[in-house]
Amino acid sequence: MENAQELGSPQPITLRPEDLDDLLTRAAERGAERCLAHLGLENGHAARDIRELRDLLEAWREARHTAWQTIIKVATTGLLAVILVGAAIKLKLMGGTQ
Repeated sequence: MENAQELGSPQPITLRPEDLDDLLTRAAERGAERCLAHLGLENGHAARDIRELRDLLEAWREARHTAWQTIIKVATTGLLAVILVGAAIKLKLMGGTQ
């Protein structure tokens, strides 16, 4: 029977912690570069583009929040106007029929 080395089985690799850390760091950097390239952000403007996207998203959120506030204010004002008109009619302040 042949041993594992004769069959060409891979042997375990021993690395110093510093070498392993360096290897992992380079692999992470390459992965990040590939990810940015996949997103179309591979040029040197990626950070600026991402900041602009975040600013745009924040502006959208603020606009949406303001729109909801405006809708609520308009609905509340309309409801109060209807109540005032109803009260005025009920109290015959608007010259309603007798």
